Amino acid sequence: MTATTTTRRPFQVLGIQQIAIGGPDKHRLQTLWVEMLGLEVSGTFRSETENVDEDICAIGRGPYKVEVDLMQPLDPEKKPSVHSTPLNHVGLWIDDLPRAVEWLSAQGVRFAPGGIRRGAAGYDICFLHPKSNEQFPIAGEGVLIELVQAPPEVIEALG
Repeated sequence: MTATTTTRRPFQVLGIQQIAIGGPDKHRLQTLWVEMLGLEVSGTFRSETENVDEDICAIGRGPYKVEVDLMQPLDPEKKPSVHSTPLNHVGLWIDDLPRAVEWLSAQGVRFAPGGIRRGAAGYDICFLHPKSNEQFPIAGEGVLIELVQAPPEVIEALG
């Protein structure tokens, strides 16, 4: 029996907050997502520490809006390598991020470095590491997963 079946989870995953797509040139990504599929760029984000230059787009409205982040590295030789995996990460709305991190850590889930911090869209975020290790045997199994603190209107609509 796993820890998740024996211990009540003190948080909820409410829905998908974002999909982040990486490539060596975000303008090529824009050709498909913006020009062909009609998403609009609503913002941008640049971070030296996260090695990213991204355009923030969206599908849907209100609490059902899902971000589609089109990302390229500032320096392709540095890490993190936002372009080395085309589907870079999936973001999940979480109703209580601090409790989720505390509980998941106690269950052996491995988090990426950086802890809870402010993300590109202005919400508190943290990442589950894509690879497990001996100390933390549970991870994203090859997928980087972003946990995103849901704002009150999303919690009300989706909770």
